[in-house]
Amino acid sequence: MGLLKPFRALRYDVAAAGPLDSLVAPPYDVVSPELRARLLAASPYNAVRLIRPDEPAHAAETLAAWRAAGLLVREERPAVWLLEDAFTGPDGVARRRRGLVVRVRLEPYEAGVVLPHEGTFAGPKEARLRLLRAVRTKLSPIFMIHGGPRPTIDERRAPDLEGSLEGVRTRLWRVGDPAAIESALSFVRGPLLIADGHHRYEAALRFHEEDGSEATGHILAVVVSMRDEGLVIFPTHRMTEGFVPDLDGRFRLTALQGGAAEAVERLGRVPRDRPAFVLLRRDTVVLAEAEPGAGVLEALDTVAVDRLALDDVTFTASAAEAERAVASGAATAAFLVRPPTIDQVEAVALAGETMPQKSTYFFPKLTGGFLFAPFDE
Repeated sequence: MGLLKPFRALRYDVAAAGPLDSLVAPPYDVVSPELRARLLAASPYNAVRLIRPDEPAHAAETLAAWRAAGLLVREERPAVWLLEDAFTGPDGVARRRRGLVVRVRLEPYEAGVVLPHEGTFAGPKEARLRLLRAVRTKLSPIFMIHGGPRPTIDERRAPDLEGSLEGVRTRLWRVGDPAAIESALSFVRGPLLIADGHHRYEAALRFHEEDGSEATGHILAVVVSMRDEGLVIFPTHRMTEGFVPDLDGRFRLTALQGGAAEAVERLGRVPRDRPAFVLLRRDTVVLAEAEPGAGVLEALDTVAVDRLALDDVTFTASAAEAERAVASGAATAAFLVRPPTIDQVEAVALAGETMPQKSTYFFPKLTGGFLFAPFDE
């Protein structure tokens, strides 16, 4: 039984539902109330009604109604899809990231075929499980990385699907010829590491275990090469409204001048064999460095910060936002960190370890709504 398989996609008929720009939506975990309201207003058929419904039953009813009305149509033959995301990152650099949209066989982590790098929480998994039970459809792909080469795309051929969301332009090319499918899949090298979508993967695995059918044995995923030039991780900084423990004696401390931007630049020069972070307070900016660690986790900035046992922690990808929160008094302090490298993510996963929550921010998140995959193959 193959690890990767093509699938018969369920997708929008844009002639009936409207342009994809008005229909696509991000993964559930980044849909804020404000963004959800904008997406709902964009189209009565926006995928957010399925991905982030008021109730799972509402999503099931909506999905059935859209299929009955011909707004969603099913591909007759299985295929894989080449996907390219064009985007500009928070660092101002324009990039393109390519991947392959496939079905991936669900395997428990201990089998060593699919590996996590972050821990999960029970609440989000339970919410995703309830949704899977109701819709019996894979609504948005999870993001995985592998050790094979980046796929090539003949850009002389127009994409079959194209749409934009929040500054990310996504193009997809259908690959339906059996020989071409086999060739595309042959370049993927395992094990597969989950970059984003741990909760959805574990919920799907639990659903498969309780359902017991082969039809529920795969998850929808985009697999991206570790060597892809567009694969990038950005940091997730920590902010607290609570008490800040004394760092003396635990870290080598260096007072810095300037603001968050200068501090992040200085932090980036610290060797990656040790954890470090910048502590921002209203009247001080301090670089904290620990001694080099012995294990794969011991060199991670987020591990060092999480061991401070902070209370009332919130997260942001923007150092400037963290700085503003401290200056305004919305946060007592901010802890600016470096993102793990791709090699560190791989090392943690292969060692069977997991990073703290919000250690990685693979940018951008995958856009949902282009392709759905019912649990019936």
